Amino acid sequence: MTSDTAPASNAAHRELVDALEELHRAAGHPSMRRVSAQIAEGDHPGLISHEGVRTALKGLTVPRWETLQSIVAVLAAACVDPPRDPAAEVARFLPLWRAVREGDAGAVKSARELDLSQGWGTDDGRWTAEAVIGLMINPFNAIQIDPALAVPHEPTVSEDDWVRAGVRLIEAHGPELALRALLRTLKGDYVGVEAGSPFGYHHPGQEAADALAAFHYGCRQVLRRLAVEPNLLQRSIGAMHADDGMDREHRIEMLRAESDTSLMREILTATPETWHELSEEAHHQICGYLIEAIVPVGRFGLPPDQRFHISWRVPEPSAA
Repeated sequence: MTSDTAPASNAAHRELVDALEELHRAAGHPSMRRVSAQIAEGDHPGLISHEGVRTALKGLTVPRWETLQSIVAVLAAACVDPPRDPAAEVARFLPLWRAVREGDAGAVKSARELDLSQGWGTDDGRWTAEAVIGLMINPFNAIQIDPALAVPHEPTVSEDDWVRAGVRLIEAHGPELALRALLRTLKGDYVGVEAGSPFGYHHPGQEAADALAAFHYGCRQVLRRLAVEPNLLQRSIGAMHADDGMDREHRIEMLRAESDTSLMREILTATPETWHELSEEAHHQICGYLIEAIVPVGRFGLPPDQRFHISWRVPEPSAA
């Protein structure tokens, strides 16, 4: 016998049947006999008659796992546009099947499964049990984490609520699952990471904040070099014009600024003593002459000299 009698209708069973129907449709509606024959011909863990395939697809029975695994693998292999990975589809169906057999607890991965899996399973816009756990366990929601670890933000729940949610999670699924979910979150694989969700360690305005901080740091380093290196600005202008690898848009922007004679007079008379009198446009142009690139290399919260790296058009004497 390859299947069990279907239990009373419930939401978990309906979700499993809907998923099977969708996969069958994506595979091109192969006949029940064809699916049964391909299972028998392939290296699959279970055998099932064409009638067994029909009752499983119609939701009349809940197959044993090895039987459902075989059906899903064959249907996934038949999908063409787009193709589907049979192993990935089998992994997708396992929590659906367990939710039918074991209730709500069956839909949650074990601690070991969570540790071995990738992501939280929300790419299709549907919330998985693991994603809810990941959201609950993320301390970012409850506290202002040290600036060395996360950007400033407003907590969305109280510390007491976060602790209570964690206690319920541990009571329902055990401490190992909760701790592994917390470790994954703290390592940066948090719910919403791909979408830039606020429930994580990336601030929506971080790129702009980094650019402003890099510019201010670059200006300070430009002043430091201008104060001790004669003719540095003129040598850097020459190096910029000779840089064949320069980004085309950046070059056009720099050359367009050079057509402004009043701006260039301002730039060519720049010294550390007159820096505060120069326009912001002059500051940007001078930095463009001296600095080839400035990029963040350290985490948020580090001092600027550890957070940013400057590539100079004219190397510093000590570096040369």
